Amino acid sequence: PYLAQVFGDDRVAEATAMASRAPLDLRVNTLKAKREKALSSLAHLGVEPTPWSPLGLRIELGADARNPGIHAEEDFIKGAIEVQDEGSQLAALLSAAKPGEQVIDLCAGAGGKTLALAALMQGKGRLIATDMDKRQLAPIHERLSRAGVHNADVRTPKGESDPLANIRASADLVLIDAPCTGTGTWRRNPDAKWRMRPGALEVRLKEQVSVLDRAAALVKPGGRIAYITCSVLPPENGDQIRAFVARHPEFTVVPPAETVTVLGDKAREFAGAVLQSAEGLLMTPRRTGTDGFFVSIVRRRKA
Repeated sequence: PYLAQVFGDDRVAEATAMASRAPLDLRVNTLKAKREKALSSLAHLGVEPTPWSPLGLRIELGADARNPGIHAEEDFIKGAIEVQDEGSQLAALLSAAKPGEQVIDLCAGAGGKTLALAALMQGKGRLIATDMDKRQLAPIHERLSRAGVHNADVRTPKGESDPLANIRASADLVLIDAPCTGTGTWRRNPDAKWRMRPGALEVRLKEQVSVLDRAAALVKPGGRIAYITCSVLPPENGDQIRAFVARHPEFTVVPPAETVTVLGDKAREFAGAVLQSAEGLLMTPRRTGTDGFFVSIVRRRKA
């Protein structure tokens, strides 16, 4: 019923695209390399530029093709490229992290978006990465080191204490890569749709409320929260943002048409491709050729 709610008559076409084989997308780490150079050094893998992300490379894979051994490539070992779906790259770009800002990655996990934020910040400013689950953070140190990131402060939770206890209303940007059902990534995890347990959505919705409310206290007046899910379900996306703004009237949604301007000459076409709502924008395999991602930017009013 949720697919019908969000996609209407397009739901069959959207579901079919969600079942197709995903390409292998790479993000060029601009702290170490340029896309043109990586295009030539990885030409033997058949890489092409991604259509939307100015940082992306794509390797199309047939239904039975094996994944190429990216981790053995010199560009990967030296930190010039990372594996990251174009949709995830775009979500980080849409947060508009800038050099010199204080940025908090609140659900950093293994650090995919942390690395993307660090590159956007060009090594300037303060990037704080944390996650409620310290096991998820385990790979982040090695990945930051390989990528040449020196302005990141990884805060691993210890016991019940809050690793961000010393931060109050000072962040320019808090990025929430929210815990979610993952319905947007079904083409990468085809069996995930059969593994969704009854009640899983309710658990995720509670976690999303908690992390949004936590972020609200960290953002300075004039600062923003980038709320991102890899879900296509309205309760995790637009509904969650509407409820947040109702709980926190000092925040307003940045119109999606404004959010996409960071994509420069691709902004207009991208705005037409995504599914826009009052709360944010939704990328899908059918519309944007990416995994399913919802992105909403909410800004705290200046005092």
